[in-house]
Amino acid sequence: MRIKAIKGHQGSGTDVKDATYVEAARWGKYRGWRYVLGLVVILFAWLVVGGIAAPLVTFLLGGQEGLIAFGQADYSLLGPFGNFLAIMAGFPFFLAGIFIAVVGIHRRSLRTLVTARERISWRRVGHGFVAGFVPFCLIDGLGQYFFYPDTFSFNSDLTTFALFVPIALVFTAIQTTTEELFFRGYIVQGASLIWSNRVFLALVSAVLFTLMHLGNPEAIAGGWLQVFLGYFVSGGLLWVVVSLVEGTTELAIGAHFANNISFFLLVNAAGSAATTPALFMVSEYHATFYALSVLVVVPVFLAIAYKVFKRDKASEPVDS
Repeated sequence: MRIKAIKGHQGSGTDVKDATYVEAARWGKYRGWRYVLGLVVILFAWLVVGGIAAPLVTFLLGGQEGLIAFGQADYSLLGPFGNFLAIMAGFPFFLAGIFIAVVGIHRRSLRTLVTARERISWRRVGHGFVAGFVPFCLIDGLGQYFFYPDTFSFNSDLTTFALFVPIALVFTAIQTTTEELFFRGYIVQGASLIWSNRVFLALVSAVLFTLMHLGNPEAIAGGWLQVFLGYFVSGGLLWVVVSLVEGTTELAIGAHFANNISFFLLVNAAGSAATTPALFMVSEYHATFYALSVLVVVPVFLAIAYKVFKRDKASEPVDS
């Protein structure tokens, strides 16, 4: 199946061509060894440097006792934001590694992981946010309240919530955008040098995204159903497929941010990877509900993204 193209400019801005962000993989310096080196740089920044950042944050927040608590996955000594900050600490380094790889090794703009056009369509990013935010509120929010009202509680500590909002917005934007740039951007672009078949590209990205999340408490609690529906289908396959269809990762960036920020700020669940002082707390993680809700969330997301919203002229695919 041929990938449709979106009009854009090559890395230097001098040669105009019709291209998707996938085809931008061949802009700048794109020999295979550069992608391998870039991957090494990214993984080092993410896993090694970022891996040091998390315990460092816990030490700054709780001293030696906080460090011991972090090793035992007990964040009670780190304050209301400790769990969240410890998890998010490595993502700025992850993002820095991607920047070094794309700009330093491949000699092209970081923007080419998002789009082949000269500018990112923030309108389309916004469409993705709304398309991701609405089904979360309806299904994971109201749906859980309808089925499990006894587990719902309101966070009366609005001062802590208000202090947490800007922290959550900044770090969640870094986290979700970084993951999109890597899994839907760099990984897809690198894999396209091997084979540009969209099924192959989608599977590579979705499988790697799923593997990254296997250690999450949600995956352990939900088992194969949560892993397959929650991570592989919803978090992995859906967002890479819409990126390949769109020719940009704009829609996925907006949707991923909406999904995570809604969980961190609106309806959080005990026993999840990141427990936060959200407006509402669910005292029990309903793994089966979360997994099966994907069967409703995905079609609602697609309906909003492609029926409610229309692509503007700037993001309309054209034949190459």
